Amino acid sequence: MLAPLAGIADSPYRLIAKRFGAALVYTEMISAEGLLRGNTRTLRLFYFNPEERPIGVQIFGSDPEKTASACQLINKLKPDLIDLNFGCPVKKVVKKNGGAALLKDLDLLKKIVSAVTRSAEFPVTVKIRSGWDQNNLVAVQVAKIAEECGASAITVHPRTRKDGFSKRADWNITACVKKKVNIPVIGSGDVLSPQDAKNMLDRTGCDAVMIGRGSIGNPWIFSHTNHFLKCGELLPEPSLEEKIETCFKHAQLLVKEKGELTGIRSMRKHLLFYTKGIPRSKELRQRLFSLETLEQVKQAFCEYLLHIKNVNCPIHLPPIN
Repeated sequence: MLAPLAGIADSPYRLIAKRFGAALVYTEMISAEGLLRGNTRTLRLFYFNPEERPIGVQIFGSDPEKTASACQLINKLKPDLIDLNFGCPVKKVVKKNGGAALLKDLDLLKKIVSAVTRSAEFPVTVKIRSGWDQNNLVAVQVAKIAEECGASAITVHPRTRKDGFSKRADWNITACVKKKVNIPVIGSGDVLSPQDAKNMLDRTGCDAVMIGRGSIGNPWIFSHTNHFLKCGELLPEPSLEEKIETCFKHAQLLVKEKGELTGIRSMRKHLLFYTKGIPRSKELRQRLFSLETLEQVKQAFCEYLLHIKNVNCPIHLPPIN
C-alpha cells in the first residue's frame, strides 16, 4: 500500500500508484483543526477521486473533541477508512502537540483514539513511530491502546521521532507489535524493492507492507512487489520508453487537477526521480524544468528519445486530453 507522503501523495500520485497495483492509498496528512476552520489548502488535501478507492483519509490533531468533530466531516466524504497520525516528526506539527508528540502523552493519545473511533462511521487505523527517542520506545504500548480503543489496524514505522529518517528502521519493533496485538499490523520503513517487502513480511510477520519513499518516481514497485510475492520472480526494470510514458501521464493528471502552469511546476519534484539513472538525465531535467506546457513537455521527451535511441516520437506517449 502507498504511504500518506506529505507534499507528494496527492490525487494524481495516488491514481498512478493504484494503476500500478497499490492495494490501498492514503491522502496526505490533514490537520483536524484546519479542516474545522475550512482552510482552503486543507480542504484541497481532503479531495480524492473515486478511482483511488480503497482510500484512507489521514488526519492529525491534539484535541480529542476537535479531532472527533473533524472526523464527522470526513464521514460525509465516505472514505474507506480514517487514519490517525501519531508519527509525523515535522517540527511545525510536533510544536502543536500533534503527530509524534503524542507518543510522549499516551493518556491524551488514548482519548483521541477513543473519541475518533466513537465518531467514525468507517474503520479507524493508527500510524505510529516506535517512540519519541530510543529511551522511550512505546510502540507495543501504543498498539495495545489503539486495539483497546477500537482501532482496526496499526501501521508501525519503527524509527523514533529523534531518528527522523537517518537510521535504519528497526523491523524487530514491528515484529514485537505483531506478537502483542490481534489487529492487523502494517509494516513501514526502508522498503525500496520487492525483496525488501518480502523480507519485512518474513521477518516481522506483519499483515501488509506500506511503501513510501521507495515509490517516488517508481510506481512499478507496487506491481513488481505483488508479482514477486505471488510468483517468486523479479520482473525486468521498466524500459526508458515506459518511464517516460508514465512520467508524462503523471504530468497530465497534475495538469488536469491543478491547471497547466501549476501542474507542470508541481511535476518538477517528481521529474528528479523519474529520470534518475537514465542517460543524459541532467540535460533532460534542465530542459524540462524550464517548460510550462504539456505540449512542450511532450516535445522535449520526443526529441530526447530521438537523440538517445534514434527513434521517432513513440506511439506509447498518451495523447494530450
